[in-house]
Amino acid sequence: MDKEESTVESKECSDRSELVSEEGKNLKSVLCQRCGSKVLCPGMAVFSDKELFLPPMKNKKALSVTEGSGDSLAAHWLVDDMYTFENVGFTNDVGRIKYLICADCEIGPIGWHCLDDKKSFYVAVERVDHA
Repeated sequence: MDKEESTVESKECSDRSELVSEEGKNLKSVLCQRCGSKVLCPGMAVFSDKELFLPPMKNKKALSVTEGSGDSLAAHWLVDDMYTFENVGFTNDVGRIKYLICADCEIGPIGWHCLDDKKSFYVAVERVDHA
C-alpha cells in the first residue's frame, strides 16, 4: 500500500470502531502522515480520550511553542513503554513535556509525554495515519 492509499484509508477510518478493537487497542498500524514510517504496530496501544494541547505540526527544526497556537486534541493512542514504538523521536524538554515526532522525517509533534509520568506516551489519532 502506498502513502496515498494509506492517507485515503485514514480519512475513511474516522469511525472509531474501524480503528479500535473490543479490547480498546489499535487495530491497524499507526503511520507518519508525512513519510509513512511505522510508528506503532497493531495491538500495541490503548485508545484514550484524554484532552491534550499540541503545537502545530512542523519539522523538528521549526518546532517551538507559541502561546495559544496549536490544537486541543482528545483522541489518542496511549503507550506505557517508550520501547513499544517502532519509530518515534522526542524533542528536547519543553517545561516538563517532551513532544513525540517521527524519527525519520522529524515532523511533529504527533504526540506528548510528561516527564512526571514515566509510563504515559500519547500519540494523537488525528496526527497519524492508519493502515
